[in-house]
Amino acid sequence: MILSILAYGDPVLRKIGKTINKDYPQLKELIANMWETMYNANGVGLAAPQIGLPIRLFVVDTGPFADDEELTPEEQATLKNFKKVFINAKIEEESGSNWTFNEGCLSIPDIREDVNRKDTIEILYLDEDFNEHKETYDGLLARVIQHEYDHIEGILFTDKLSSLKKRLLKGKLANISKGKIEVDYKMRFPDLKKVR
Repeated sequence: MILSILAYGDPVLRKIGKTINKDYPQLKELIANMWETMYNANGVGLAAPQIGLPIRLFVVDTGPFADDEELTPEEQATLKNFKKVFINAKIEEESGSNWTFNEGCLSIPDIREDVNRKDTIEILYLDEDFNEHKETYDGLLARVIQHEYDHIEGILFTDKLSSLKKRLLKGKLANISKGKIEVDYKMRFPDLKKVR
């Protein structure tokens, strides 16, 4: 089932997600719905807060990045086959050099900005079967995971922009909250009572 994605300004996007256990109600169905919602919106990641649930759960599929011709064949293969569920994730370390990449967000449609992040992360998480993993990622994989991880920490990519950029985007962000934007996927806007 395709769920509504919360737009910028919704208070749930600012909540730190709660950890969940195996008994979380209809977890398998929720994960399936998150995949369907993400693919319907042409996203590469989706976090539970974006669909109104302040829990520590996000999904990532970097397949769409695999077509980038600037990547090596190995990088393309890695991105093409990367599809994972992250439950109760905790980034243990961010390291390496800072690099800038143009990011967007399904909750903030039509805004893309350069965001600076470390290029390598070490993350501890549970998969959908509650098996524990501790893994290191770099490059675009790390970037997408960091972006989704921020969501379960109540952080949006716009928080990482300079104060000047934030001021320049203020009007656009206000319009997103009010639903004054065209989107081709289901969204719920905090300043509107209806779903569009």
